[in-house]
Amino acid sequence: MTTTQALAFVGSTGGAGLWMLHSLVNPPTMWLTLATFMGYAVIYTIVLKPRTPQNIVIGGASGAMPPVLGWCAVTGDISVDALLLFLIIFAWTPPHFWSLALYRRQEYARVGVPMLPITHGELFTRRHILLYTILLSAICLLPFATGMSGRIYLLGAVALNGVFLAYALSLYVNYSDKLAQRTFRYSITYLFLLFAVLLADHYPLLA
Repeated sequence: MTTTQALAFVGSTGGAGLWMLHSLVNPPTMWLTLATFMGYAVIYTIVLKPRTPQNIVIGGASGAMPPVLGWCAVTGDISVDALLLFLIIFAWTPPHFWSLALYRRQEYARVGVPMLPITHGELFTRRHILLYTILLSAICLLPFATGMSGRIYLLGAVALNGVFLAYALSLYVNYSDKLAQRTFRYSITYLFLLFAVLLADHYPLLA
């Protein structure tokens, strides 16, 4: 596929998607989706990724937008609750990607992508994974603190955070590529289960 063909494909499918959002959902969702696409495809991929080790921190804003888009699609606006979901994914992104970057650091180095383990070293990266995981654990309690969720979510979040913190601490104290890989895999499971528990909190099986 040539560059022209790729651009034509993206333009046609993207344009059709934006038209559908505008016509069948609502204009705010369309504009937020367009901003998310530009943020990921242009700001993150083209500008940030090859230039700064903070690429995934800043670019993580685009990856954290899906809950906001879904919320806006249903309600037509953006509430504090939607922003809390955004914050969870935003804080989750650094420990998730830096765990991957640690055990794939040689591959990132070969292609010249300035990921944190390459520019600042492994120990610095492990320390920041731990710090961001602590931050994530605190942010994940906000839905309960604000009344967005109840005790089911709180218990699930505390348990999931405990495991993630244990991984991050082990990674900092006793690093191995295998442990970094397990941490990366758990981070995916963590996010899935966290939102599943949030859903279960709103629709308990016994209700």
